[in-house]
Amino acid sequence: MRMQQSALLLLLLAVTSQGDADVAAAPESNWNEKIKVFTVATEPTDGYNRYARSARVYDIEVTTLGLGEEWKGGDMQRPGGGFKLNLLREAIAPYKNDPETIILFTDSYDVIITTTLDEIFEKFKEAGAKILFSAEKYCWPDKSLANDYPEVEGKASRFLNSGAFMGYAPQVYALLEDPIEDTADDQLYFTKIFLDEAKRTKLGLKLDVKSRLFQNLHGAKNDVKLKVDLDSNQGVLQNVDFMTTPAIIHGNGLSKVDLNAYGNYLARTFSGVCLLCQENLLDLEETNLPVISLALMVTQAVPFFDQFLEGIETLNYPKDKLHLLIYSNVAFHDDDIKSFVNKHAEEYATAKFALSTDEFDERQGRQLAVDKARLHQSDYIFFVDADAHIDDSEVLRELLRLNKQFVAPIFSKPKELWSNFWGALSEGGYYARSHDYVDIVKRELIGMFNVPHVTSIYLVKSTAFDAISFKHKEFDPDMAMCESLRNAGIFMYASNLRIFGHLVNADDFNTTVTRPDFYTLFSNEIDWTEKYIHPNYSLQLNESYKLQQPCPDVYWFQIVSDAFCDDLVAIMEAHNGWSDGSNSDSRLEGGYEAVPTRDIHTKQVGLERLYLKFLQLFVRPLQERAFTGYFHNPPRALMNFMVRYRPDEQPSLRPHHDSSTYTINIAMNRAGIDYQGGGCRFIRYNCSVTETKKGWMLMHPGRLTHYHEGLLVTNGTRYIMISFIDP
Repeated sequence: MRMQQSALLLLLLAVTSQGDADVAAAPESNWNEKIKVFTVATEPTDGYNRYARSARVYDIEVTTLGLGEEWKGGDMQRPGGGFKLNLLREAIAPYKNDPETIILFTDSYDVIITTTLDEIFEKFKEAGAKILFSAEKYCWPDKSLANDYPEVEGKASRFLNSGAFMGYAPQVYALLEDPIEDTADDQLYFTKIFLDEAKRTKLGLKLDVKSRLFQNLHGAKNDVKLKVDLDSNQGVLQNVDFMTTPAIIHGNGLSKVDLNAYGNYLARTFSGVCLLCQENLLDLEETNLPVISLALMVTQAVPFFDQFLEGIETLNYPKDKLHLLIYSNVAFHDDDIKSFVNKHAEEYATAKFALSTDEFDERQGRQLAVDKARLHQSDYIFFVDADAHIDDSEVLRELLRLNKQFVAPIFSKPKELWSNFWGALSEGGYYARSHDYVDIVKRELIGMFNVPHVTSIYLVKSTAFDAISFKHKEFDPDMAMCESLRNAGIFMYASNLRIFGHLVNADDFNTTVTRPDFYTLFSNEIDWTEKYIHPNYSLQLNESYKLQQPCPDVYWFQIVSDAFCDDLVAIMEAHNGWSDGSNSDSRLEGGYEAVPTRDIHTKQVGLERLYLKFLQLFVRPLQERAFTGYFHNPPRALMNFMVRYRPDEQPSLRPHHDSSTYTINIAMNRAGIDYQGGGCRFIRYNCSVTETKKGWMLMHPGRLTHYHEGLLVTNGTRYIMISFIDP
């Protein structure tokens, strides 16, 4: 429990007061008359709201003590808790002489109720105690008292835990009658009473050593198992040592992350669909939308940065409600950042960029974003790293509707299990695989999940700003931030309710080559396809699409984008290893070229393997449509090369057959604009194609029938990309 600023308390208390009304909804039976449930919470934290929800779904009325008050019971550095007992003593005084009333007390921030009061009562009754305490694996806070505890059998939990207990009102009141300072330790207080055999007997005290009613999770990770119904996705936590199903789950000590993971499935969070995702949603009023600081973080060189910025620009949110800040410590992207801000600055409420120096690192950049958000009095910060490509323009609105202090859309690398969240933590605070991680990433399980770590893209509410810290001597900034939020009790939710976007793969991204995006087909096929393949490509694969034939058995396809053409030409010109156009060619086996051209082979610029993959993925399907019955996968091509025609260099090409089963010829620039003249004439048919189109591909047989020549270029420079396929 912690004390926070009064303004935050009042804000959250106003929200939670409505939730308390829901918690106190009319029960289905009289169990709420028989069993009085109490908890203590000075703040309506995420943990408290989860606890209140779990009570509500089982029609359990809870009386919350201390809500809105200053916490007086110490903290994790100075263990206390006597404040809880003093509040509880006063609250149950009206029942102290009523032997029919039962008191159930639990903590709230780290507790989940998983069943109804009648089942809870049955488990309590089976124990045969007047007061039943939860039990744990560790003797705390005074380890020296461990040997004073009664022995237990096998794997039973031996030591008292004060986070949950249940008993008859007169005995519970008697339990609390000794005075205790607010800052004194409540667990030690109860421990000393329990270890006094006379008092233990008089009060009828017992420990739930086999976790029939209560389950403390610290130290019990191997003792419990979450069982999830595959149809409904509803979960039950089972103690596998004693085959019990505890009703009240307590994430004591260092088990908070485990409780959060189990809590994704407990207390009817799912019923075929994610019920939690449909609760307490924010109604977005167009006339009063939240003000958001949009923080774009460029912390590494990434491919397809232009597409990243396009995704940001497509966000369906009023720009005048967005304060844009772009932080970069990567000089490679600085020009694009400056251009983007200069172009769009007037659309946003404010627009700034911060480019790094040696003294200005990523931690400072992220902290700068938080500081700017405070300055602008933003309701939220939306952090987006440059490796996170937004594919759904509604992502920001969808996250806002979920109405959480911290929520992230789940992004992953296409066809991989690498994502922007962790489902579990190792003991050292690093990645660990959770039982549901793969199902969540693959969207075989759809919902909103409380996770211990998120990176790359996330939305943070202003109520969590003060809890954020990017400083940790061992962790990177995102890990440090997540640790600070976990320590503050702020839940980090990750949603895969929609396919919001994806992560690009920046591994081995080589910024030293010309147009480095072009080289990443194998690592980023989706983004490469989006950038470099013609937008009409897929239409041509439909059987109903009539293929264009400008000459007999010569097919014309829309295959690549302007970016493909421009980048590949730039790569070839930067290399500048054009052949001399003579018959002597050391690049070929035998060293002789019968029909020479001024050209550069893809092998010379490190693109041979990529270009062969391009032929397989994008050329072969078109070939199978054009030349029915011919199938060769993968296609072979010994020569893939760009030809350059210039009037003062090589303006044309004499008639010839190609050494191929079929040939492709892609126009790399614009006829009539970038050059005059040019084209291809098929001599057997006396048919010429002169009005070639940039990014369009001619496909024709290579041998016997399609004897052809390259027509004269009279002005400018013409580039074409040639492949002799299946020679």
